[in-house]
Amino acid sequence: MEEAAGLVMTALYERGMLRTWYRDRPEGWTLVSGQWSPIYLQLRELCSYPDVLTDVGVALAALLDKDQPRPQRLVGVALGGIPVAIATSLASGVPALMTRKLAARTEAGAAEELQQYGQHAAVEGQIEAGDQLLLVDDLVTRFDSKLIAARQVQHEIERRGLEAVSCSDVLVVVDREQGGADAASEAGFTLRSLIRLKSQGMDLLRPHLSATEYDVVCSYLSDPAAFQSVEVQRQLRVVAEAR
Repeated sequence: MEEAAGLVMTALYERGMLRTWYRDRPEGWTLVSGQWSPIYLQLRELCSYPDVLTDVGVALAALLDKDQPRPQRLVGVALGGIPVAIATSLASGVPALMTRKLAARTEAGAAEELQQYGQHAAVEGQIEAGDQLLLVDDLVTRFDSKLIAARQVQHEIERRGLEAVSCSDVLVVVDREQGGADAASEAGFTLRSLIRLKSQGMDLLRPHLSATEYDVVCSYLSDPAAFQSVEVQRQLRVVAEAR
């Protein structure tokens, strides 16, 4: 699995799905959380690189082989998790479903939005009584989108009148290791990943990065708060523009 993780990590960087302020954008990025970041992951572009997506599916399928018992269905979390779930399904033979994209950004908001769904499906695909479902997504930061997807699954189970269906596991390509695992555990979920960005992914990527790139990104992943001042961001921009 370490070899597979290394191949995927390298491909993400080389194809521009993992970007750094140093190589790609001196001003960095402001994330949805409002925090500034010198690194940006955009795995929704995986479907544009079928060779990389195939490798991801094969690697995640190998992780499924370690499950006892294996899940009966994979649930791709809209939008980024859908191609990942399909690739994993093709590699493993485990059927896949997908959630619909909701406007809500919180679990409570999703519950309210789902009340308006009526008889419309919140999850597309076949589910049978007794199924063990596995949520599949491209990456995890804070786990919010996974809770929304789990709420959609529960809504769909109730809408279809199914019994003994469980959904308490999540599988992602990249865990940014910025609180997602703790949030998952607190919510009663098990989170697994192909690549743990901070403790594993950066070392896998080290041969492809400059020393400056590697040191800054590792420092950021360990302490994002230290990079939120305008002066620090200005200094990093100067470094990137001078390369």
